[in-house]
Amino acid sequence: MIYKILWVCLASLILSACQTTSKVEQDNDLAELLESEEVEVVDADTDRLGVIDTVPPINSTAEETEEVLADATIEKKEPVEPVKSKEPDDIWDRVRAGYQMNIDIDRPRLSSQLRWFSTHPSYLDRVSKRGERYLYYIVDELEKAGLPTEIALLPIVESGFDPFGYSHGRASGPWQFIPSTGQMYGLDQTWWYDGRRDIIGSTQAAIAYLTRLHKMFDGNWEHALASYNSGEGTVMRAIRKNKKAGKPTDFWSLDLPRETRAYVPKLIALAKIIKNPEKYNYSTYFIPNKPYFDVVNIGGQLDLAQAAQMAGVSIDEVYLLNPGFNQWATSPDGPHRLLMPISKAKQFRTKLAEIPPTERVTWVRYTVKAGDSLLLVAKQHNTTVGVLQNVNKISSSLIRVGQELMIPVAGNDIESYTLSSHQRLLAKQSNAPSRNRIKIDYTVASGDSLWLIANKYGTTSKTLARWNSMGLGDPLFPGKKLVVWLEPKESKSNSQTSPQNALNTRSVMKKVVYTIRSGDSLAVVANKFKVSVNDIKGWNPKVSSQKYVQPGDKVTLLVNVVGG
Repeated sequence: MIYKILWVCLASLILSACQTTSKVEQDNDLAELLESEEVEVVDADTDRLGVIDTVPPINSTAEETEEVLADATIEKKEPVEPVKSKEPDDIWDRVRAGYQMNIDIDRPRLSSQLRWFSTHPSYLDRVSKRGERYLYYIVDELEKAGLPTEIALLPIVESGFDPFGYSHGRASGPWQFIPSTGQMYGLDQTWWYDGRRDIIGSTQAAIAYLTRLHKMFDGNWEHALASYNSGEGTVMRAIRKNKKAGKPTDFWSLDLPRETRAYVPKLIALAKIIKNPEKYNYSTYFIPNKPYFDVVNIGGQLDLAQAAQMAGVSIDEVYLLNPGFNQWATSPDGPHRLLMPISKAKQFRTKLAEIPPTERVTWVRYTVKAGDSLLLVAKQHNTTVGVLQNVNKISSSLIRVGQELMIPVAGNDIESYTLSSHQRLLAKQSNAPSRNRIKIDYTVASGDSLWLIANKYGTTSKTLARWNSMGLGDPLFPGKKLVVWLEPKESKSNSQTSPQNALNTRSVMKKVVYTIRSGDSLAVVANKFKVSVNDIKGWNPKVSSQKYVQPGDKVTLLVNVVGG
């Protein structure tokens, strides 16, 4: 009982230093309490509660208080500073430290992938350089989510860290989301913006999707990754099939699509090489373990060329950090943010604050003329009917002569936005797959399909799609421009020709653009260049649709300049 009273007394005494009541009254109350019979003073040596027996006076200074406490009979321990582990300088060290998957395995499929990657170090350097802008952010987000940092290597398997990567299966972006899965995880896909390519949006979606798959397959990462590639339904069916047949259900035993069977081994092979690069005669490309970009809230739509100028970086750099934006400006509907190199973010924020909202995007006022339609006006200004309707609050496609339309346009020459969706497509379509191919510009007609067009020109749907940066399931709209690269036809030597003469009749094909002259016909041109009329029509779809050729018309020809 006495100890209790003493404890209450001393606690009250210490707390009294914080009270606002009169210090004199407190002193008197304390004196009366100490003189009462109810209190027994106990030596510190016998105090089992460990109460400090020397209490600093209420009116003492801070220095005196520290001095008294230092002389207390209870031994005090100096606080121990926590030892902070030094952050690695190279992001790859951080990746290795976060491994969680079982990669210490040996399988034939894995060995073949290891062989390929280890004999192509230039490829590993190339994809590492591409990923340098994004890897710190991805690793940071994986750590926050508690996911294995091996997952940071998945964009190499998926897209080679190409933010603009697009597959024949219509998968897009560094994490290769197909349209439906992208929409499921909140990745909007509009004319202005494709969230599947957005670095922040797609990374967050990939983490959410992989977390869900990992839980669905009871913590089995190999099953989860296989599902990320081919869909959870495919993997579940393969597991059920093996269970029914009494076979093992591990990833390596499942009957999965060929691509999926190679997909997981690719990731594990990369993880093994990054974990122990010396073993595979590789030296990882150094990537600093620090943020590459900062996120800047722009508060509305902004021309990307203007953003680049304000930040003091190239337009390409803006697109590479913000690949989700399809056009020359950010989307009016958001996201209203731009990623900027961390060294340029402060300058960009300062410049952005100085620009009035009305000057962030260039607008033109267009007066509708006779014969105009929304589609025609949209094409003339490199935009869409939907954009014009949205901006001008038009609910139908009808416009009237004299009506004024507000049209957002690029502030710079459209060609300077080299990584916009439109310019990337033009660059792809201009890239000949091999020498001496003839480029055919084809306009999609009603009823056309990739298969019909490909069949017409003797190629495959997959090849035609690749030439035009399309997926096999992408819709074809009348008026869409495609390119076809025709292969020259080799001249066939007579079977009776001697070996020596056969050498002299080999084909060397050259592409020639011929301007029709007065008196020319297709037959005359064909005879002149020793080709057939049908060949000329095949090489020149526009000419084939005309009944006659006119002086000044140009035709493209493949001419054998050696011939026998």
